[in-house]
This record gives sequence, C-alpha cells and structure tokens, in this order.
Amino acid sequence: MSDYRHRPRRLRKNQIIRDLVHETDLHLSQLVQPYFLANEKDAKEPITGFSDVYRWGIDLLSKKVETDLKQGLKNILLFGSAPNVQKNEKGTAAYEEKGSLPNAIRTLKERFSDSVVLISDVCLCPYTSHGHCGLVDGSEVENDSSLVALGEMALVHARSGVDIVAPSDMMDFRVGYIRNLLDEAGYDQTSIMSYTAKYASSYYGPFREALGSAPKGTDRATYQMDFRNRTEALKELELDIAEGADMVMVKPALAYLDIIKDFKERSSVPVAAYSVSAEYQMVKLMAQQGLVDERKMALENLLAIRRAGANIIITYFAEFLAAGGWLK
Repeated sequence: MSDYRHRPRRLRKNQIIRDLVHETDLHLSQLVQPYFLANEKDAKEPITGFSDVYRWGIDLLSKKVETDLKQGLKNILLFGSAPNVQKNEKGTAAYEEKGSLPNAIRTLKERFSDSVVLISDVCLCPYTSHGHCGLVDGSEVENDSSLVALGEMALVHARSGVDIVAPSDMMDFRVGYIRNLLDEAGYDQTSIMSYTAKYASSYYGPFREALGSAPKGTDRATYQMDFRNRTEALKELELDIAEGADMVMVKPALAYLDIIKDFKERSSVPVAAYSVSAEYQMVKLMAQQGLVDERKMALENLLAIRRAGANIIITYFAEFLAAGGWLK
C-alpha cells in the first residue's frame, strides 16, 4: 500500500480541512424567495399540501420582507392571482393596475426602495378561467395573441417599479416582444429573467394549489417542454438570449441538473434554476416523519443545483436558510 501516493481521504480528515478545499459555495445573495399574494391585505392563508408556505396580504408581507432583509435575504419573487369571480377567458385581471401584484410591487418599493430586488411572475394562468398560460381559441393555446396580454402585464409591473419581470408562459417570441415593449415605453433598465426551459412536469402540484391555476381542457404539453428532451432546451436558450433575456432559467431543478449544466456551459448570461414546490415538499414531508434532517437535505439539494452551474436559485427554503442561519 505504501507505493500508492495519492490518498484522497487526507483532504477529508476533519471539518477545517474539508472547508479549506471545498469546491461549491452557497450564499443568501444567490437565493430568491418566492411569495404568493392574497387578495386581502392582512391575510396569511395556509396552502393545502404546501408546508409552511402561505398566501400573504400586502400588509403582512411587507413585515415579512422587513424581517427577511434584516436576516440577509434580499431577493423576492412575487406571484399574484385573481379571485375566481374576476377570472375570464382573456385573463384581463393580469394587467389591472390595481391588482394585487402591481400593488405589492408599489408598496414594497415605496417602503424598501433598492434594498430589495423584486421579481414579478408574468403569466396568465392565475387570471384566466381556463387556467392556461396563454389565450385559448377552442382547444388551442394561441401564441401570438397571447404576447399582447403578456406584454401588457409586464408593462404594468415595470410601471409599478419592479426590478425584473419573469415571463413563465413559454410562448414563442415573448422575450423579444416584452423587451421591445419595455424599451419603447422607457423601461430599458427593467431586466427580463426568462423561464427558458420550463418543462411540462409533475413537480408543480403544490404550486398550482397555491395559485388556483390548474389548467382545464387541453394540458400544457403544447407549450411547456417535453421532459424527454435535452437538445431542445439549447434551442430555447439560443432564442431567448438573442431576443434579449438578461437571465435564463431552468424549471424544475433537481430532475434537470443536466440542463442546468448545459446552460452554464453555453450561456452568456446568468443561469437561474427554480427548485419547485414538489422538490421542497418532499423534503418537508420526510422531515415531518423523522426520516431526514431537513436542513441537511435542503442544503444538499441546493448545493447540487449550484454545483450543476446555477448562478441563481429560486427556492422556498430561502427564508428558512436566512432565519435559521443555515449557511453559517
């Protein structure tokens, strides 16, 4: 055995040495916390099947964001929705100036200014009666007519003061359409974080419950990506960068680490990954049953996403990492 010079275990023998030679870091500055909005300003509504995640009214959310900032968490992704009585086939509530999402953007920016980075979801599904991310004609989710509504939604968010709009609809050409619309309106400093490779996934269940956005009729496979495909994601990446995306995203994350790696190797802009609701809930459920250590498993998953190449991670665990000092 003495002839073998290399012993990898020498660099694992204690925690200080392991910390000295570790390869992948995770910081709060790389994390984004999603928050769902309620329509009552003082609400904190639990969500079925989504442990410790709530729909927040703007008054309580403002207090929550203040706490987040004190704990070092500065990046927030906001999801709005419309009450059922306001939903229609065209999703017109999506670009209502007095809607819950534009109001939340204005309120948080007025209070916190540039201390917080606000990202807004741009999608029609929480506002349409059919639950699809674009406009529907018969059984078909239309592409080009949907761009107009999505563009109006992004423009309302920009006027409200959002830092980054995040179109999650997966319509073709929406990044270029939104970029042109924002630039022409004088919002050339509003960034676009595109959901570039958003897969038609089974990992979205708790999220759809949070927004009441389950689709009716045809499924989303005609516009979200086929999970059997890898090369197709590179075409989406090429198109989104050409159309002006400032950041590109892979969603979900854990089952798509190969796509994250591909994006990191080929992208000229930062790569985000969305660790989605089922990824989060699986850890929560196992921890509740005493099968895993929640902190350790959450960190292992997030570091795997970072190791694959994500510059930015959207995760429901961000607030817990901040509040619990999990990264110290």
